[in-house]
Amino acid sequence: MSYRSAFRADLFAGQTHIVTGGGSGIGRCCAHELAALGANVILIGRNIERLESTQAEIIADGGKASYYSVDIRQEADVRDTVAKIVADHGQIHGLVNNAGGQFPAPLLKISKNGWDAVVSSNLTGGFLMAREVMNQSMREKGGSIVNIIADMWRGMPSMGHSGAARAGMLSFTETAAVEWASYGVRVNAVAPGFIASSGMDSYGDEFANHVIPQMRGTIPSSRMGDEDEISSVITFLLSPAASYTTGACICVDGGSSLNTKLFGLKEHDRMPEQKAFHRAVKPMAVQRMMKK
Repeated sequence: MSYRSAFRADLFAGQTHIVTGGGSGIGRCCAHELAALGANVILIGRNIERLESTQAEIIADGGKASYYSVDIRQEADVRDTVAKIVADHGQIHGLVNNAGGQFPAPLLKISKNGWDAVVSSNLTGGFLMAREVMNQSMREKGGSIVNIIADMWRGMPSMGHSGAARAGMLSFTETAAVEWASYGVRVNAVAPGFIASSGMDSYGDEFANHVIPQMRGTIPSSRMGDEDEISSVITFLLSPAASYTTGACICVDGGSSLNTKLFGLKEHDRMPEQKAFHRAVKPMAVQRMMKK
């Protein structure tokens, strides 16, 4: 089997695209789709084992992938890694700023170190990657950047540090879209809603047992999204089909950001799934819920 992308197979042939956080979750899925469309995919992350696993999957499927282990929060390391990527692979055509992470906690219990760690992962690291890719390649040759944020439109209770960082990334996206347009660089954002991704398994039993089971009832589409449903939107924004789209943020959330909670939602199974990712694995927290 191979990735069943909705886009033509040679869409990114001859191009190099970086995916941060490419060893797991949405990043892993997106890397697979880009590789299936002909891209030379550069995986960025800290966990070498995960990067090697994703690289091996892509190569086994007939795609091209390399990886570089780097902490995107470290300025000098990001600068040196981007320089090495350019030296090894030439022009960088696309950057998917997907890496990030958070932990559930009420604002009153978040320490400064915890706050700084989440903001650094979800905002500062993305800025550093974008700035270095811009300065070392896209400033001269153009390109496309897609920043992954979150459904933070009504605040993110128990994830306030992440919400603040993601809101900052949206503002960065809009500013960069204006400042970098004259260089032929488009900068957009994607805001996933509740996605059945591996990150859900990192939040602990409280989240798995009490939060995940309530999600479906808040989503007009009456289901969680899949990783490939985020990847396809990222792919669109990287592609020539989005050539006049910059500074935009696309919500991919089954309508959850529009739900005021005043309008009663009906449970249904009418919203089809894309089912494009042949190597998709539901997070354990979701698998347990489905068995109940």
